[in-house]
Amino acid sequence: MAGVPFDQLDGHIWMNGEFVPWKDAKVHVLTHGLHYASAVFEGERAYGGEIFKLTEHTERLHESARILGFKIPYSVQEIDDACVALLHKQGFTDAYVRPIAWRGSEMMGVSAQANKINLAIAIWQWPSYFDPEQRLKGIRLDLAEYRRPDPRTAPSKSKAAGLYMICTISKHAAEAKGYADALMLDWRGRVAEATGANVFFVKDGVIHTPTPDCFLDGITRRTVIDLAKKRGYELVERVIMPEEMENFEQCFLTGTAAEVTPVSEIGPYKFKVGDITTTLMNDYTRAVTPAHQAAAE
Repeated sequence: MAGVPFDQLDGHIWMNGEFVPWKDAKVHVLTHGLHYASAVFEGERAYGGEIFKLTEHTERLHESARILGFKIPYSVQEIDDACVALLHKQGFTDAYVRPIAWRGSEMMGVSAQANKINLAIAIWQWPSYFDPEQRLKGIRLDLAEYRRPDPRTAPSKSKAAGLYMICTISKHAAEAKGYADALMLDWRGRVAEATGANVFFVKDGVIHTPTPDCFLDGITRRTVIDLAKKRGYELVERVIMPEEMENFEQCFLTGTAAEVTPVSEIGPYKFKVGDITTTLMNDYTRAVTPAHQAAAE
């Protein structure tokens, strides 16, 4: 897939109830979602032919749309079924799954009450969000210039396309300096998250993570919290100030794309890839394996 533009991949995309050849899955240039960011999406992964926590992701997609003021015209079950059918049609067992819903092109302007709500699902193979070799020894993060906004100014509980504009800017700036990603603070100057993943720290055997009051409480984040508690680790959700990073020993990111990724550096702060981080990496790998899921049930 390397070097192939995403609009030229092979296979099909599920779009408004039909399987459409990949290259034909198009929208008009005057689509409201393009101009005004009236779009919500999900990021999911399939392991061994099963999509991890599929229904939980689909329920969040519906909730994200509700927060943005529109209703997806397909039920949670219909979307789940479409994702599974598309995974089989694509012939993948390990893959990335991207459902997206958006307002169409019937009206153009800030107000678009009559616009059709569209839904598409694309599935492709995406082995690792970060460079695999770099990931094992811990990735390096820059400190982002932009901050996660006050929830009174943006729908932070929605996985909405527009909220990722500052993430793209911040990640591009970080990569231009040789970093893999960037850590974002919130509007108050507190530690928030990376550009597409939640963040955790470890000190004296205790895991610390920011309270998600102005950014997404990730499904992978909650999964890893559960795994940590099952291990008996003490885990604290709290306000974390940036200067505290000087005293943390370990750091890692969590997300559907990132999975569990160790961090070795955030700006001037250094971390080691320690036992708790590697244990949770391994526990997460086992948790997403279909055989493990079946045994757990």
